[in-house]
Amino acid sequence: MEERVRELYAYWSEDPYFDEATRQELKAIEADEKEIEERFYTDLAFGTGGLRGIIGAGTNRLNIYTVRKATQGLANYINKIGDPKRGVAISYDCRNMSPEFALETALCLAANGIKAYLSDTLRSVPQESFAIRHFHTQAGVEITASHNPPEYNGYKAYWEDGAQVTPPHDQGIIAEVNAVKDFSEVKTMSKEEALEKGLLAYFGTEVDDAYMAAIKEQILHPEVIKEMAKDIRIVYTPFHGAGLVPVTRVLSELGFEHVYVVPEQEEPDGNFTTLEYPNPEDPKAFTLALKLAREKNADIVLATDPDADRLGVYVLDTKNGDYIPFTGNMSGMLIGEYILSERKKLGKMPENPAFVSTIVTTKLGRAIAERYGLHYTETLTGFKYIGEQIKLYEQENTYHYVFGLEESYGCLAGTHARDKDAVCAVMLLCEAAAFYKKQGMTLWDQMLAMYETYGFYNETQYSVTKKGMDGLKEIAAMMDRLRENPPMSFGEFTVTEFRDYKTGEVFVPATGEKKATGLPSSNVLFFALNDDAWCCARPSGTEPKIKFYMGVKGTSLEDAREKNEALTEAVKAVI
Repeated sequence: MEERVRELYAYWSEDPYFDEATRQELKAIEADEKEIEERFYTDLAFGTGGLRGIIGAGTNRLNIYTVRKATQGLANYINKIGDPKRGVAISYDCRNMSPEFALETALCLAANGIKAYLSDTLRSVPQESFAIRHFHTQAGVEITASHNPPEYNGYKAYWEDGAQVTPPHDQGIIAEVNAVKDFSEVKTMSKEEALEKGLLAYFGTEVDDAYMAAIKEQILHPEVIKEMAKDIRIVYTPFHGAGLVPVTRVLSELGFEHVYVVPEQEEPDGNFTTLEYPNPEDPKAFTLALKLAREKNADIVLATDPDADRLGVYVLDTKNGDYIPFTGNMSGMLIGEYILSERKKLGKMPENPAFVSTIVTTKLGRAIAERYGLHYTETLTGFKYIGEQIKLYEQENTYHYVFGLEESYGCLAGTHARDKDAVCAVMLLCEAAAFYKKQGMTLWDQMLAMYETYGFYNETQYSVTKKGMDGLKEIAAMMDRLRENPPMSFGEFTVTEFRDYKTGEVFVPATGEKKATGLPSSNVLFFALNDDAWCCARPSGTEPKIKFYMGVKGTSLEDAREKNEALTEAVKAVI
């Protein structure tokens, strides 16, 4: 074991700065050198999205001390380049230690002279994004680990526009966090003192009411909802998370009469005892919801992840009684098509409308945007870049954002928030279900109709998980190999363009031409392939894995599926 690791372990185990529970937790592992090394070989990295880590004692774990340190860095940055008088909005989800971490964040900010607006109960990511704009704060923090396993928690940092921090603020905050070398530099104060000095205030229903009013502005056919609401049967699960209250509220207020919440997953539970993994991408997570759906003969089955920014969907195929899983690309495109087609018909499309997607999201988005005459933009992976695009449109007075999505089960209609909004997505998907049911169609029928119109797009993802210190090195080595010796084909698919977003260079093999990507630097490699296919590689920013995204366009469902299976196998062979 390295000497530095030993010293840090001894410091955390013995110094009275750390509370008794922390010291006892560490003394219990004194014979386990591997565990000690995992906890202390590095500091939990404050990345471009904030913190994400396993809860526990140690520098490489999420605990009140690492949360305070991160917040001290954020406070230092705000005091240097921001306006501390505007304050910071703080929310949290259902995870273990989320309320405690949120309060520690608030008290550290208060001790630095920055007012904290703290949620009085668990609230979702879109509600946090909305609250930042509602209070006009300088920044925001949501305590959540999104869809990670139960042993994790996290810390998402936002800036004044309500989007997660982007350059230059992300790097500026990271530099300030890294500059905090000693826990003695970290400030905090008691809750009582913060309240007495007016540096801590709780927010509640007034923000919820304003948020509800804002998302309802996205409704296009209230008359159809009123007519069909009694005929739509909806099963919903919040996965024990923050979506329960806002989702059930908006569906109730719109008049949907048959909304069935999965009872076993209704209440907040940071251990997620009914789930292996609270991720709407995981089919196993829908076991209880699908059971209830079959009992109720539901039209649609919906699940929001713990912080309610991502939406998972199954829809009934009435022809055979099966429930069809929708990927994030599929549900996002269905919502997008509904919004754009109906806005066009109703004359409610704004001037210079815009549609924003990401480089790893289905290329069906471009086709839909072109059909309805929207400006189309692709950003780097991460919804914060879509949020940033909204800000740039407003600052430059160029386009009016209408809709955006990323493949990881998240989309945003409207500009009330600047992060993924699964609550609004639920609302719009249920409106779409009512609209199409009036025409005798299910959402699956509509999805098939879209494929017939635009082509049969199919996307998938393949991940390689590498945990721990050695895992990070292996992931870096895999990216280096692909970057230094990029393959010129994947099976029968030929590379037509190789884009290295880290160097900012695009290489065209057929001509030898080189040009700029036009996007900020990021450790991402993109391979454009013949026949409208593509592949992209990037290390995950929140999990110990490298992700490979693939997409194809086929002539039928089966043709697209076969092409994507072949491409996936070819990618596996290359790596």
